[in-house]
Amino acid sequence: MRNIVVDFPRITAVHKQNVELVERKGIGHPDSICDGLAEAVSRALSKEYVKRYGHVLHHNTDQVELVGGEAHPRYGGGDYVEPIYILLSGRATANVGNEKIPTGMIAVKAAKEYLKQNFKNLDVDSYVKIDQKIGRGSADLQHVFEQKGVPKSNDTSFGVGYAPLSITEQLVLKTEQYINNGLGMKETGEDVKVMGVRNKDKITLTVACAIVSKYVKDLDDYISTIEELNDKLLDHASKLTDKEVDIYINTADDYKDGSVYLTMTGLSAEGGDDGSVGRGNRANGLITPYRPMSLEATSGKNPINHVGKIYNLLSKEIAEEIAGEGAEQVHVRLLSQIGKPIDQPLMASVEVLGDKELENVALQITDRWLEDIGQITQMCMEAKVCTF
Repeated sequence: MRNIVVDFPRITAVHKQNVELVERKGIGHPDSICDGLAEAVSRALSKEYVKRYGHVLHHNTDQVELVGGEAHPRYGGGDYVEPIYILLSGRATANVGNEKIPTGMIAVKAAKEYLKQNFKNLDVDSYVKIDQKIGRGSADLQHVFEQKGVPKSNDTSFGVGYAPLSITEQLVLKTEQYINNGLGMKETGEDVKVMGVRNKDKITLTVACAIVSKYVKDLDDYISTIEELNDKLLDHASKLTDKEVDIYINTADDYKDGSVYLTMTGLSAEGGDDGSVGRGNRANGLITPYRPMSLEATSGKNPINHVGKIYNLLSKEIAEEIAGEGAEQVHVRLLSQIGKPIDQPLMASVEVLGDKELENVALQITDRWLEDIGQITQMCMEAKVCTF
């Protein structure tokens, strides 16, 4: 029997509380860029290990740093001055017997491909410098990966997940996703940040969105772009909720002084904005001070036995499935113990707001996901799970 405890606490669901704050750093935020690169490198290494040896070898590539460059955007174009610098680091198995694995080359290639696929206005070859200092993994940790059976936890750590998303959380998440996938405005860059606050039944979204200089001819054109974006976001929000929604975009702009959020690349990283892995969104893509959260960085950690990754992703899946059975709110917390099988957490705590009849359902769902915990590994390798 696994140590699974299902509670029905006397708390108020987050969507019924008077105030709620939610944040999302979009895919082009410097911190999110680092998260995306870390996960892309981990995925590339995992696939190479499987290709060569049939299983994933030890690695953790969750140490990525971005140092902002310098550009001088102007309406219709601009000038690059200093490239964006990216350092890939961490640990990876680089030798198996006498065979050497080019982990550094694999990492740099994966990073370049990720940047080219996701940031359409960024000239990766000319304006990004990528360095790598990925060290060799320790022999002890490599040995753990060679053991058969259920992987042993690499740490005493915990993961947290919850479901369902509140309307405020959905609005924040889907607003950023809409701007970067579906909006259809070439003027908008990928560096988007959305901060949402709900005060009773009124929701306010503050959006920072980088505007690409080559598509905007002057200040009037810039203002028209912001107005069009605002209209489209309000229309999009109206399809998600009937609550009153106010949207404010690029509130630091000063039209009188001509100071606006104009970029050449669509990224604030061109203007000296730095980034690091794990400093932004949690594993569900949001930052939610009104929900339980783990400070563990999920992206880039190995998907085999690093519970800092696996348990955060797993708890989210468990919570979503239990919520799908009719629970009003579900919080899941999984605690590992170093050296113990990852399918046997020291504690699996499931808090449910809903009918008491959901207890057995919650137990069965949690136990089933733990029994087949390898699903999370496969989902990570196939990029079918969000890590930031």
